[in-house]
Amino acid sequence: MTNPEQEKHTIRVKMKIGDLEFEFEGNPNEVQATIENTLSSITKHEYAKKLAITPERAVPRAETCKGVIHRLWSEGWFASTRSLGEVHSEMARKGFHYDRTAVAHALIDLVKDNVLTRDGRPRRYRYAQKRPPTIK
Repeated sequence: MTNPEQEKHTIRVKMKIGDLEFEFEGNPNEVQATIENTLSSITKHEYAKKLAITPERAVPRAETCKGVIHRLWSEGWFASTRSLGEVHSEMARKGFHYDRTAVAHALIDLVKDNVLTRDGRPRRYRYAQKRPPTIK
């Protein structure tokens, strides 16, 4: 259900992505949906360009940092303990280039979610699976 106050309120957003510039205007819900669709299209188009295929055949890999680490866990990669540096390097090897602080925060979130466990001292933590991934 939309908020009538939000529908009356008009916002304007200007974005620049590379050499492309966009300007959106409307109520917050409309603008948000339009921006999401635009970003999705740009991601798909750029990914297709990189692979030299048509955008219709491209499947972009826009994943969260936490999602990538969770996938590593589900593949059994955390069966042995791993350092922050090892996690960061493995993500980069798979094509996901996140800032080390983002990786550290995602690891902490997965520790809080009881997916991973952490041992050691600050700046020297080692992460491992708290429970093995379930096989479907």
